[in-house]
Parts: sequence; structure tokens; C-alpha cells
Amino acid sequence: MIIYEPVMLAMPLAERIKDKILQERKVPSADDLRKILTSLGLEEACLDRGLALFRSKYVLALLIPSKEYITVDIISSTGDLSDALELMVYHDKKLNAYIVDILPANELEFEGNIGLEPVIIDAETFELKSTPVLGHFEKENGEIFLVISEKTYDAWKESGKLEVCPICGADELVWQKGTAYCNACGIGVKVVKK
Repeated sequence: MIIYEPVMLAMPLAERIKDKILQERKVPSADDLRKILTSLGLEEACLDRGLALFRSKYVLALLIPSKEYITVDIISSTGDLSDALELMVYHDKKLNAYIVDILPANELEFEGNIGLEPVIIDAETFELKSTPVLGHFEKENGEIFLVISEKTYDAWKESGKLEVCPICGADELVWQKGTAYCNACGIGVKVVKK
């Protein structure tokens, strides 16, 4: 797994949070998120009154827990806000669903579109009500790929949105034998079959 920019942390983090909610049937605690962030290769740099700062060579993540929401702000270690993201985890009482959403932290400066569909989990049945395409990133032969499971691919295919890039949102994906390439953002998608 590689993490060079905020989206490369946000997607596997959202996937792990989704799995945790489905497993434990509640929003993960701040301690759970701290463990998830360190398992993704980040180092905890500071902890004060519930706030926690994590870092890797390329990204910084600030975990901000509150009573209603857990927020993780993810920025480039250079401090550039143009690709900064905010991951929000909460229970939406109106929808009666658990939500994991990845949004641009600064929509005015964000360098591109973001095609990430939020995770929506029904709070009663604990069924997934959305089709987020989440996974982790790997580098192979100089190319960067979002690696997703076969189960994620099957749900994505069923949604009828296989041509939409899950990273940038462009209708530019071209498929070749379980691998897709996006002409807009240049990142590929690879399906791992088990």
C-alpha cells in the first residue's frame, strides 16, 4: 500500500471505518480510529484532549472527535491545501443511517472533482445503501492503481457506473481485463480476485 497524497489515505481509511461499523454496529470511537490510522502506516505525533495528529512522509491527518461527529482532516505534508480532504463519520438521524463521507476540505482550492460516493449504512438492517468504490493504492511498473476487492467490483458493476472514475468522478474509465484506466486523473483501478 502506498500513500502519496490525501486521497490515498482517505479511501482505505473510509473502507476500514465502513468495515468497523458493519462489524460493531456503531460509529467507531476515537481510539478505534487512532488504531486504524496507525495500522495504515501513520505515526501518532501528538495527542491532546482527544485531538490526535498523525503523520507519514507525504500526508498529515488530524483526528477531531466530538459527540456527534468524528472528523479526520487529511492534508499533504507540504501544507498545500489544494488536495486536502475531510473524512466525516456520523449517524444521520434523519436518514437513520451511518455515514462515512470524504469531501474536499476547501472546495474553492480543490484541484479537481472528487468522485467518491459516501458510505451509507442503514442503522437498523446494517445493509450498505450506497456503492462506494473503496480500496487501497499500489504502484506497479511506474503506474498507480486503486486496488479493490471482487465484492466491491461486483457492487460497482451492479450500480451501472463502471465508466465513472471512483477517484475523480470523470466518465473516462476504459476497462481491459479487470483493470481500468482513467484518462482524466491517470490513476488505474485493479480488481483483486480471491
